[in-house]
Amino acid sequence: MVINKPAGMVVHPAPGHYSGTLVHALLGRGGSWSAAGGEARPGIVHRLDKGTSGLIVVARNDPSHRALSAQLSDRTLSRTYLAIARGRFKTDAGDLEGAIGRDPKDRKRMAVVAGGRFARTRYQVVEKRSTHTLLRCDLDTGRTHQIRVHLAALGHPLAGDAEYGARGPGEPARPMLHAWRLRLRHPRTNVEMTFEVAPPADFTAYWDAVK
Repeated sequence: MVINKPAGMVVHPAPGHYSGTLVHALLGRGGSWSAAGGEARPGIVHRLDKGTSGLIVVARNDPSHRALSAQLSDRTLSRTYLAIARGRFKTDAGDLEGAIGRDPKDRKRMAVVAGGRFARTRYQVVEKRSTHTLLRCDLDTGRTHQIRVHLAALGHPLAGDAEYGARGPGEPARPMLHAWRLRLRHPRTNVEMTFEVAPPADFTAYWDAVK
C-alpha cells in the first residue's frame, strides 16, 4: 500500500508517541501486516520524519516487505522529495556526500561526522527566489534525517527546520520537506510503478509567500 502521510503524523510508536501513529492507522484498517520490520512496526518498510509529508510504502506480508527492502538496498526503489531551502544555490545541481551519524554534541540529532554511515543526496534546483530555493532531492541512501542534515551542512537548512537551523521569523512550524515521488517494482508482479502526490497546502502557501 502507498500512503500520502500528512505532516505531523509519527510513523510508528516511540517514546512520547504511543497513539495516533501511522501504525495505529494501519492496524485500524484490519487485515494482516508484515512483521519483518519488527513487532512494534507492522507493515513499515521505511520511515518519514514526523514533520515530513508525502508518500510512504507499507507491506501487507513478509514476502512483500522483503522484496521492497531489497529494492531499497539496491536503490531500485527511488524516492524523490521537494524541499524549500534557505538561501540561493550557486549551482543548479549537485551531489551531497557526507557520512551521517549521531551528533557528538547532541545525541538526539544527526550530523555529518567522521566514522558515520555513507550517505549521498542528489539535488536539482527547481526554482530560485531571493531568499529561498525550491529543490528536488533524490536519495541514493536512506539515513536518518539525511536531506535535512546534508542541506544544513551545505549552509542551506530547510525552511522551518528548527532542529538543524534556527527557525526564522514567519517560517512554518515544520521542515519544508515533501516526499513527492515514489518509484518501485510491484513485489509480486515485478511491474514498475510510479506514484506522485502534490505538496500540501502549507508547503505551497509558504513557497508562494517567499520573496
